[in-house]
Amino acid sequence: MTGNEPAADPMLTVVVNGEAVIEYDRRKPLAPRQALFLDRMDLDMDSGIGPENQRGAPPDIMARARFVANSLFEALDAQNDSVAAATCAYLAQRLPELRQVCADQKDGQTRIELVFDKPHVPIQTVQFVRPRDKHELH
Repeated sequence: MTGNEPAADPMLTVVVNGEAVIEYDRRKPLAPRQALFLDRMDLDMDSGIGPENQRGAPPDIMARARFVANSLFEALDAQNDSVAAATCAYLAQRLPELRQVCADQKDGQTRIELVFDKPHVPIQTVQFVRPRDKHELH
């Protein structure tokens, strides 16, 4: 970095069906044992990921990210908080530009998207009401 680039967004938001379920703050340092665990995750993935740990060249960072994001949403479905925390930390630490990890679940299928270009903005519902004793909105 030359000092002219904007700082990476410190927040990573995990979104399921449009709702934020985890917000990870990158400004909080990892404990040494947690950082070591993320390094072990990389070592495990070096031998292959996917069905039967397919052998070959180690997966690139995006293949790892997709694999870990899938594991994150599986952990959320299983309510396995420790795996969800570790996989979220992995994505936040290894991909500092990543702003959102989104899952849309429909008809038993889950579509996962890694979003680098925009932070999560919660959907806000605006309710309009007619003022008392008024027949028209101004």
